[in-house]
Amino acid sequence: MGHSDFVLRFLLFFVFEGVFGATFTFSNKCDYTVWPGILGAPALDTTGFELPEGKSRSLQAPAGWSGRFWGRTRCNFDGLGHGSCATGDCGSGQMECNGAGAAPPATLAEFTLGSGTQDFYDVSLVDGYNLQMIVEASGGSGDCATTGCVDDLNRRCPSELKFADGGGCKSACDTFGTPEYCCKGAFDSPAACRPTSYSELFKSACPKSYSYAYDDATSTYTCMSATEYTIIFCPSIRSIGGIKSKAGNVSQDSLDALLDLYAHLASGDSVAVTYPYFLNFVVLSLYVIIFIVQTLFSIL
Repeated sequence: MGHSDFVLRFLLFFVFEGVFGATFTFSNKCDYTVWPGILGAPALDTTGFELPEGKSRSLQAPAGWSGRFWGRTRCNFDGLGHGSCATGDCGSGQMECNGAGAAPPATLAEFTLGSGTQDFYDVSLVDGYNLQMIVEASGGSGDCATTGCVDDLNRRCPSELKFADGGGCKSACDTFGTPEYCCKGAFDSPAACRPTSYSELFKSACPKSYSYAYDDATSTYTCMSATEYTIIFCPSIRSIGGIKSKAGNVSQDSLDALLDLYAHLASGDSVAVTYPYFLNFVVLSLYVIIFIVQTLFSIL
């Protein structure tokens, strides 16, 4: 290879790296179908699609792309792609959102891709919550931390915020519409708009996600030139089917609490564990090990 060829390939690498931006991969680990919705500019190959349980799909985004993704649930579309969803519906009447955003409540993954500079990303509950979601960055430099919400907020949602028979949890702003909850009017500044009991509930369940409009300090993440971002729906220990059936005498409340602890540990969140709680955690861990061993023997 001549010197000129090497220089040309070197330059082309950086040109195309800047043009292509990053790959977004959507992975559905829920035990049901999710229909991702997309709103952003410039437009990607699709603005909405079906993602069955256990499946993944990737889309290429150019440098400078800015937008959001979310998961629609309980959808009903006909053979022509016409229909609607119980949560996260974009109001287009079609599987493609065609430039429309998500109707609250919806868990949002938000991105701004740099052009040779930092990417910014977050998972937001400002418009409410409808399903678990995390974002994982790969191939970049800098912080590039995993963020999102691994807790099932629908199970602890206050009755006044519940939506779609428990399929979603609305924000206080969407529910009550007052300036202090919506950070509007006299409350439209970081100093004036403070956390409320509702946003603190969201934050305690999902410490890395936006819980209200000015929750920037603990919720915005950066990565330099990441090659891929993976958006995972339902990234929870609950996806390990059969644990509950093997849990024997562990109560449902204890099991749910311990599964939440697993989820928090998986996301890197710090949690306080009491001595009795720790013993129950050890017991459940043994059940998990037994379940995995039995599964392996059944395969072999």
